[in-house]
Amino acid sequence: MPNIAYFEIPANNVDRAKHFYKNLLGWMIEPIKTPTMDLKSMEAIQYNEITLGEPTLGTINMGGLYKRQGDETIKNYVMVDDIDKVVAKVEKLGGKIVMPKFMIKGVGLVAVLQDTEGNGFGVWTPKM
Repeated sequence: MPNIAYFEIPANNVDRAKHFYKNLLGWMIEPIKTPTMDLKSMEAIQYNEITLGEPTLGTINMGGLYKRQGDETIKNYVMVDDIDKVVAKVEKLGGKIVMPKFMIKGVGLVAVLQDTEGNGFGVWTPKM
């Protein structure tokens, strides 16, 4: 069964949000340092990786924090076996495709969708 594998937190003030989560929950939050993504665009939105601690059975331990673009809310990414099948089905069930499937080098295929209630979420098929 598909599970949430990653989350992103948009923030109006990235430094304030980093301070909040680091001090409240002890999360490690550091600017992204990966050669697999477009670092220029990541810097523009002040993208940071979140490490939540040691993973335990049934939990995730990573996410992202970045400068809010518009009226975004927290977005969860669900790991799926067949992203094409999920994207093809979403509109038939009353949802929407917000961002069509695209490849993130070294990560995998990602699409951003919207449910019938207007909530955004991502689906992700890891690079094999």
